[in-house]
Formats: sequence, structure tokens, C-alpha cells
Amino acid sequence: MLTLRPSAARGHADHGWLDTFHTFSFADYHDPAHLSFRSLRVINEDRVAPGQGFGTHPHRDMEILTYIVSGRLAHKDSIGNGREIAAGQLQAMSAGTGITHSEFNPSRTDPVHLLQIWLLPDRRGHTPRYAEWSPRAGENPALTLLASPDGRDGSAAIHQDARLYLVKLDGPATVTHPLAPSRATWLQLMRGKLAVNGQPLTAGDGVAVEGEARLTLDEATGAEALLFDLA
Repeated sequence: MLTLRPSAARGHADHGWLDTFHTFSFADYHDPAHLSFRSLRVINEDRVAPGQGFGTHPHRDMEILTYIVSGRLAHKDSIGNGREIAAGQLQAMSAGTGITHSEFNPSRTDPVHLLQIWLLPDRRGHTPRYAEWSPRAGENPALTLLASPDGRDGSAAIHQDARLYLVKLDGPATVTHPLAPSRATWLQLMRGKLAVNGQPLTAGDGVAVEGEARLTLDEATGAEALLFDLA
């Protein structure tokens, strides 16, 4: 079964410095029909103006992932990390017993476009930690593992039985992803066009998939998406 979450149906707020869309209930946006999906609690599509960002604030007991679609983001946290991540990179932060951090757009001229993702952890009370995934030189496969419970294949390690993949697809190519009977997927399309098991998507659309043996991704035009494989 496929359940479409159209881009225009998401929650939206324009704060001037931040233009944000909420796939699930977040902050002042509350929709009882869209609170979460399995362990996936937040997908916010954010565009942050030059020189602006999120001041230091706390989190705990949450797996927080940030994927940069375009631009750059400067990160600082209370466990000693001070990093700048660029387009195509993923940042993974386990808030655990408690962490504070800030996120700013360091550019004076260009906005940063990112997806902020929260996953519920497998338990409370983990020690906070930080990880990143970056593409290897010349790497541009159609389906790339970004995050996983064990950090395999160079992915960022997370405290949840979830696997996050980057999909890049264009033209006549087709990608299939098997789905175990007890698992489900969420696909969030960031750019371009893509069909998921025959369901056409455009940028900003998401789709939940349950009770299917596999995903077939095709009919793509410049597609870039995040695929969550969830317990």
C-alpha cells in the first residue's frame, strides 16, 4: 500500500530568515493524521537565509540527521564538534542524555537548503555522539547507504533499526529495493521527478509504503530523494 503525502499538504511557515515545510507535526503545526511514521518523527525541509540560523538549543533522546541539498551549514555542539557541511553531505547527531548545538548558514550571499530529520532512538539514555557521511571521490550510484545501525559501508551510525539511503536517478534507469514483510519505507523527494511503484512524485512529495515486497523507482527526471527503510 502506498500513501502519498503531497508537498502542498505539508505544514508551512515563513519566518523571513527561515522558510520551512513540515511533513509531520512540528512546533506550531499540528496535524493528528500526520504525527510520525514508525520511528520517523520529523522531516522538515528548510531554506535558511544567508547569515542566519538556529541559535544554541538543547535536545535529548533523539537521532537528528541533517542532509544538505544545496549550500553550506556550520554546526557547533556541546561535545566539541565544530564542523561545516556542504551539499551532498549528511550529519548525524545522537542527542542521547542531552546535547546543545547551533546551526548557521555561513554564506553572506546564498541560502542553504536542507532536510532536518528526527528519528526516535531504540532506547533512552544513549551517550551523545556525532557522525557524518560524505560521498567518496567519483561516487554517484543510484542508491547509496547514508546511515545505519552499525555504520556499515561507511555510513553514519544511528541508534535505531533504520537505514537511510540517498537516491539519485535520471532517465530510463530503474532501481529496485526489497522490503521485508515487517518493514516499511518512506521516500522523500527533494528534487526532480520520480515514480515509486507507479506513483508519480514531484519535488517535495513524500510517500509511505507498507505491505509491498519491493520498491521500484523509475521514470526519473533529475531525481534526488531520501529513502528510509524502517522497522
